[in-house]
Amino acid sequence: MPTRSLRLVAVLPVLLAVALTACAGPDPDQKPPPATGQNAINTSPDQHRIRGQKVEAIAASLPAAIRSKGTLVVGADGKGSPPLNFPADDDRTMIGVETDVAQLVADTLGLTLDLRQTSWANLFLAVDSGQYDAGFSNITVTEERKDSYDFATYRVDTVAFEAAKDSPIQQVTKPSDIAGRTVAVSAGTNQEQILLRWDAQNKAAGLAPAKLQYYTNPGDYYLALQSGRIDLYLGPNPNASYHVAVKGDTKIVGRVSGGGEITADIAAMTKKNNGLVGPLNEALNTVIKNGSYSQVLQRWNLTSEAIPVSQINPQGLPRT
Repeated sequence: MPTRSLRLVAVLPVLLAVALTACAGPDPDQKPPPATGQNAINTSPDQHRIRGQKVEAIAASLPAAIRSKGTLVVGADGKGSPPLNFPADDDRTMIGVETDVAQLVADTLGLTLDLRQTSWANLFLAVDSGQYDAGFSNITVTEERKDSYDFATYRVDTVAFEAAKDSPIQQVTKPSDIAGRTVAVSAGTNQEQILLRWDAQNKAAGLAPAKLQYYTNPGDYYLALQSGRIDLYLGPNPNASYHVAVKGDTKIVGRVSGGGEITADIAAMTKKNNGLVGPLNEALNTVIKNGSYSQVLQRWNLTSEAIPVSQINPQGLPRT
């Protein structure tokens, strides 16, 4: 086998391991419910997106290859997970908060946004190979991922406890709040790890254990909430916030960091040391300062995840 092929075979397992660990998403397929009611969200292909203005000084700092081609190739998970990145009512046009933030960044850099849909694992491989310039796909910063990629943050990574709207549960913010309760979660996620740690603390304190139930289909756990078979569901905050806004039959009773006791960040991801993370960071701080960023989060009911400033490669979730 040629030397180049040997190197590729050796690196693929490493990249896949980086891709698959410590992430709040992607989440199971979820067809967006109809946008109705007071808090209706526009899911049509005609988005009237909030747009940015080119900043010459930031555009001039782009790597020459990206500046000369005039496009920002952005990869995103193609499964479709409202309100992150999902198909509009025409089942073709991709919309969502990730798309909107990427558009603002591309505008500020003076580039045309070229959004590509791919699988979650291939997203990391494509950024590493240079096929994509960046990933905007609810990507959590981790110490392991920082070995291969650079990050510019743009949201707080948050998970949310969701309960039926008529549930007597009002607040879940600490381990004792789940003692004795039946809580649904998806297996192999950060959310599951948070619940397992909280349950272990409760048992050590002599409190009643929680009953964990595992679901993969959103329709199943929402039906379980409504029927009273479960008390709570813990999942990514963006999905919970979207569901509350468009359906109105559940409520969010608590939010915690996606890292549990550790602060976690969602960030734009690019190949390490390729010169792009600085311009991405400057563009994000520009749209944060001029208010267009907050308008984007507001239209997707995600103001709770806003950050005051974008950081480059902050402390990530610890290695596993």
